[in-house]
Amino acid sequence: MDTSDTTPLPDPTPAARAVTRLLGAIGDERLGDPTPCPEYAVRELLAHIDGLSLAFRDAARKDLGPTTDTNPGAALPVLDDGWRARIPARLDELAEAWRRPEAWEGMTRAGGVDLPAAVAGRVALNELVIHGWDLARATGQEYDPGEASAAVSYEIVRPTDDDSLREGIFGPPVAVPDDASLLDRVVGLSGRRPDWRPGD
Repeated sequence: MDTSDTTPLPDPTPAARAVTRLLGAIGDERLGDPTPCPEYAVRELLAHIDGLSLAFRDAARKDLGPTTDTNPGAALPVLDDGWRARIPARLDELAEAWRRPEAWEGMTRAGGVDLPAAVAGRVALNELVIHGWDLARATGQEYDPGEASAAVSYEIVRPTDDDSLREGIFGPPVAVPDDASLLDRVVGLSGRRPDWRPGD
């Protein structure tokens, strides 16, 4: 009997492209605007997306080193010049790296934490979904990472008996209406208000 798992691997491409689509509308005058992440203005959020794209690309490649060893919460990220070209390129590279089946095999490292590659890939996708939403809300743009991406995020953020992945990453869940979209439920479970607007 064939017991192999035929479940398709998550594809980060739609979420990566959804984030990339947001970047072109962000003028320099928006870089100091607030975001749903209280400690980040838009510039720090962009820097975080820049860094996580590089780190999770290397995690997929098992290219372990400074990019995968650094705790992203150790200091506020700094947005370097050239981000408008660099972030889309890194997002493309991240998506390409995780489209390879071997990326999901064995162990890898991200944020200084060793974890199964199958978990790291889903965490990477969740980071894109959540922080893409953060960026869209902060800059007043529409955002749709795709239902499949939101479903992967839901599995990461939903409360379980083992909430080790949530600890230190997500705030207390925020209640949302029963008829809320899957993305709004993900956002609420991550500790964000789906109705957040700048100035809140």
